[in-house]
Amino acid sequence: MYRRQFQPFDSVSYIWKTLKLPEEALNSLQLINDAECLPSFFKVDHIAQAFIALSALSAALFHSIRHQTAVPKVTVPREHACVEFKSERLYVLNGTPAPSSWGTIGGLHRTADGYVRMHDSFPNHRANALMILGLEEGASREDVARKMLEWRSIDLETAAFRNGAVIAMLRSFEEWDALPQAKAIADFPILLRKIADSREYVPSIPPTVTDDKCLRGIRVVEMSRVLAAPVAGRTLAAHGAEVLWITSPTLPDLPDLDRDTARGKRTVQLDIKQPADKAKLLDLLRSADVFIQSYRPGSLAAQGLSPEELTKANPHLVIANLSAYGPDGPWSMNRGFDSLVQTCSGINVADAQRYGAGEAARVLPCQAFDHGAGYLLATGVMAALYKRATEGGAYEVQVSLAGVMKYMRSLGQSPGKTGFERKDFKKIEEVEQYLEARQTAFGELKVIRHAATIEGLETGWDTMPKPLGSDEAAWL
Repeated sequence: MYRRQFQPFDSVSYIWKTLKLPEEALNSLQLINDAECLPSFFKVDHIAQAFIALSALSAALFHSIRHQTAVPKVTVPREHACVEFKSERLYVLNGTPAPSSWGTIGGLHRTADGYVRMHDSFPNHRANALMILGLEEGASREDVARKMLEWRSIDLETAAFRNGAVIAMLRSFEEWDALPQAKAIADFPILLRKIADSREYVPSIPPTVTDDKCLRGIRVVEMSRVLAAPVAGRTLAAHGAEVLWITSPTLPDLPDLDRDTARGKRTVQLDIKQPADKAKLLDLLRSADVFIQSYRPGSLAAQGLSPEELTKANPHLVIANLSAYGPDGPWSMNRGFDSLVQTCSGINVADAQRYGAGEAARVLPCQAFDHGAGYLLATGVMAALYKRATEGGAYEVQVSLAGVMKYMRSLGQSPGKTGFERKDFKKIEEVEQYLEARQTAFGELKVIRHAATIEGLETGWDTMPKPLGSDEAAWL
């Protein structure tokens, strides 16, 4: 389906109506088109404004059904939304700007017949890539580059899928569209279905909690790592949900990204392969409203945490899953990140060709699929909370990075090189008006405020980042 004539409000309206949410709520949305931002052949600024707006309008809708009032007015300026899509790159901690989270040997590499992109931010992915290439730990980028030239791109990608590395072949649209996986990705970017029946349910707001945000009293368990699912949890927290972010002490983290996406969350470390820790997780989930997870499809089911088992324990649970390539198709079990989806799907090639500087690939100006998927996952969660309140049931939400890519591509592209003339934000000085300064366990953090405002209600974060595992596995 092509949506070339859509403006951001049209995207909000289309997704809203397809989710079967009340159409009159759309009258409460105001989108301010104050600037064209994020230079690309693709309409990145469109999805930034539309997807943040969807999440905020969903929060306002839930507030209205809980309080039996009209949906409050929601406002989202386009420029602020675009800045928020780069939030992990635009913070300052103790006077120092956010560092790069990229590894030292990854990125784009030439192969025997083309190019691949390798993700090496996590040490296990780096080690597995070096193992595939026959290199020792400590190998330089030059060593990796030489070895890459001995491989065909498709063979490296296939070996990575099989051996726990994250490497993607650089493809054109034509090459991507010929793959079975391209055809398996749903046209609609939020998959929402009822998975169990139960009575209508709206959690009460604890008497000790100020009723100043849309999701007060909603409990969220988030099991995730960078970047999309943490954005979803952060979005729910911005609207008042109590979010417990569960990480594993056995897995590496990326603290420079966590400084941004940990806002609004308490942090608990549990190793669910240990019976005592798994029991703590299950105890939290029995009294949770939402479970967000971004591990590969099937990973948690193998630990006895399938949707069927979870809804038996909690018949009101909303289960939200974030994946790279979606729940269907031959790639559904594969690891992936935003930069890899850009590479394998033709986005980087198309941007490079239109820009015309002779590059093999040109990356998007932000992690658009990560952020886009995060806001869509939060939207799906809040749509499910609304349906649970009005129809009853437990729900499953599925969003993928590739699904966001497919939706963005369906919007068409900017004519000529006009898209590359849009405003970008690379320095803190360019976004000062969108920053707020907060004290954290790590010092003073200047970070991007939430772009959406809701009339008569607060948005933003009460809890600031702290060391992983600082909190108890219990609700407040």
